[in-house]
Amino acid sequence: MRIRPGDPIGAAARRDTVSAPSRTGSAGASASAGGASATQDTASIMGVPESELTPNVQRALLSLMGEVDQLRKETEALRAKIRDLESLADHDVFLPVLNRRAFLREVSKALALAERHDAPSALLYMDLNGFKHINDTHGHAAGDTALRQVAELIAAHVRETDAVGRLGGDEFGVVLTLTPAAAAERKAEELAETIASTPILHEGVELRLGAAWGVRALDANVDVETAMAEADAAMYARKIAAA
Repeated sequence: MRIRPGDPIGAAARRDTVSAPSRTGSAGASASAGGASATQDTASIMGVPESELTPNVQRALLSLMGEVDQLRKETEALRAKIRDLESLADHDVFLPVLNRRAFLREVSKALALAERHDAPSALLYMDLNGFKHINDTHGHAAGDTALRQVAELIAAHVRETDAVGRLGGDEFGVVLTLTPAAAAERKAEELAETIASTPILHEGVELRLGAAWGVRALDANVDVETAMAEADAAMYARKIAAA
């Protein structure tokens, strides 16, 4: 390196350092790229290069990763089982609808929606006419068939957002979500007509049922117990009037 008169020693050194790469040319770049490639190809365990781990540590980490994966699978299986058990706990023992406890929870949800967002729904309370006659004349197996077919009919004629439950015996309830009382009454009449016009088939015999119903709006001015009692009373009044 030649130092010209007047040049500071530091400046000359910097010029020499800067010009060095130009003499190495593409060979230096290739070496750099090769080094990067080698680094990228290095195997790792949990983000740590294997070259930095002893064989014992590698085996321990791999075993731990296997145990974690197994625990994850077992946790997912348990969650699925819990969901199945919750579904069983919410549904009627014999029918493909909610049981009374789960149905009352749906009524409570609809009331909360009405209170928070001023979005009323409606409660439909329904009782079957002629069910006792079927039980007494054709036996309890025929009565079970009648209940099952009615439950399926109701569920098939409401929306997925609605909730259908068995309230006890031959009584059913429907939460018609975001439905005004007038529309709920029309839907109740439609369901009653569908039940009356659809024969119950049991062992080759056609059986007939009717239905009485009552509707109560689920708005912010009512609680669960009052809504159920008033819908039940409306249903009973219609049943007496039709007798």
